[in-house]
Amino acid sequence: MRFIPTEIPEVMLLEPVVFSDERGFFMETYRADEFAQPGIERPFVQDNHSGSRRGALRGLHYQIRQPQAKLVRAIQGEVFDVAVDIRRSSPTFGRWVGAILSAENKRQLWIPTGFAHGIYILSEWAEVLYKVSDFYAPQWERTLLWNDPGIGIRWPLVGGSEPVLSPKDRRGLPLAQAELFD
Repeated sequence: MRFIPTEIPEVMLLEPVVFSDERGFFMETYRADEFAQPGIERPFVQDNHSGSRRGALRGLHYQIRQPQAKLVRAIQGEVFDVAVDIRRSSPTFGRWVGAILSAENKRQLWIPTGFAHGIYILSEWAEVLYKVSDFYAPQWERTLLWNDPGIGIRWPLVGGSEPVLSPKDRRGLPLAQAELFD
């Protein structure tokens, strides 16, 4: 596995070593001893799988208590995956990083606790798997406004159209009004 730091060093893009032959391919997507080398030592307690159509945007989600670190990958299609630093004491507070994850590039994104997370679907259909370090706790879930100008995420909106959002995601709060990490 190759661990590539992003503009926010704690968020990492991961590129697996892929072994291909006439039968197809094989790769390791998680291995505790290798992940520990760059400091990813959280145990994972839950796996999630979502499927979405082109133009759907899920996020920007986080849990203010029981925060979740996430290891995200697309197993079908292509997505734009985003992490926003919402740790007030961080030198990168309010900054974001984004990466294209796809079934083709087989990349993963490591998002530590203290970040809001969102996924925008670029392909006709995409399925995303992600491991989390704590259990889902709906009472602690919070949502940042996907298009908060204070954050300035440059979403690659298909055709420039508004994304398809859930009612919860439409009600997301701007960073200046959100409950944040210290």
